[in-house]
Amino acid sequence: MKGFKIVKSLFTLAAACISFFALSQPPRGPFVVSPKVLPDKKVTFSYLAPSAKEVKLSGGLFGASNVPMIKDSIGIWSVTVGPVRPDIYSYNFVVDGVNVMDPANEDFFPNERFKSSLFEVPGFTPTISSVRDVPHGSVNYEYYPSVEGTTGTVVVYTPPGYDKDPAKKYPVFYLISGTTDTEESFFKVARTNFILDNLIAEGKAKPMIVVMPYGNMEARIAEQKGGPKPADPVRDSPDGIVRMRRFSDDLTKNLIPFVDKTYRTIANRDSRAIGGFSRGGGQTLRTSFWNIDKFAWICAYAANLPTSELDGAYSAITSNAENTNKQLKLLWVSVGNEDFMYQDVAPFLNYLTAKKINYKSLITGGGHTWINVRTYLTETAQLLFK
Repeated sequence: MKGFKIVKSLFTLAAACISFFALSQPPRGPFVVSPKVLPDKKVTFSYLAPSAKEVKLSGGLFGASNVPMIKDSIGIWSVTVGPVRPDIYSYNFVVDGVNVMDPANEDFFPNERFKSSLFEVPGFTPTISSVRDVPHGSVNYEYYPSVEGTTGTVVVYTPPGYDKDPAKKYPVFYLISGTTDTEESFFKVARTNFILDNLIAEGKAKPMIVVMPYGNMEARIAEQKGGPKPADPVRDSPDGIVRMRRFSDDLTKNLIPFVDKTYRTIANRDSRAIGGFSRGGGQTLRTSFWNIDKFAWICAYAANLPTSELDGAYSAITSNAENTNKQLKLLWVSVGNEDFMYQDVAPFLNYLTAKKINYKSLITGGGHTWINVRTYLTETAQLLFK
């Protein structure tokens, strides 16, 4: 009888906990699946908003610029668009004039500001950034001592087999995202890990460690010390250069020593590459030119340096092409012909040509997009450390 009372008491307690848990949960409403990629590559988007007066789909890169959605009898708004070319895209809903993420989709675009949702339209054959049945590397989130007593955040990819041979060391690729992006952008949006997994499996890329840092030191300082996030500076302005110098110092004095201590790296310039997109590309060019003794491989995606800066701050590099060409194993510059940066990148390439500095370039279609970045990353990863 005593055992029965104990069981009954436990049952009563469990029931009470379940009741409390149920009462504390928000109402769930109808189950919504969004987005749904159909066999013909059309995509259906849905959003539950019974009280909304208007819902639109916003996703310009796949041809859905503020497309009106239709509400059904239970308040689910839907629209089908496409066919959509296989790739990875961002989108959001505009609900009565307010931008919102898709709550039915767990994949989102990491950003300092608005975080849109992400979806992939798979190819009829797997794309280079798709998950394939190949050996996979690991992705680690790390923290390191950074500027002004702050804690830096960084995402690190290690190649397949890294944990199997504790004696093997690897070259390192430092990969920096753009303005308002975070340390997760090259991981979650560019799918760097899957691109490297697939290229390594095909024998097209050398196994390497990829280090993806956060590029906005000022925002980190403000966040961790309770201050307001400062506005982004004008590109190539004196304030912008000061901030890039701070990033460069953090990378070379704090992050690289941390990575070399924590991971099995080949810690020399011939086994160290740096690359970046947009602001990250500007940080790449300046950090590498300020520290030519630390990087032999340079990859700038949709980025340039102004002629006046090249003639001034980097005259030792630009005035001695023979020596520069011996030092650099790769100087890569790429941009889309519809990218707003094209008008600045083109003169940069002409300058390098005039100075007889060796470089490789890739001019694609399209604009300032992560679709292009995945292409640039795929191409450059096959050249590094060979």
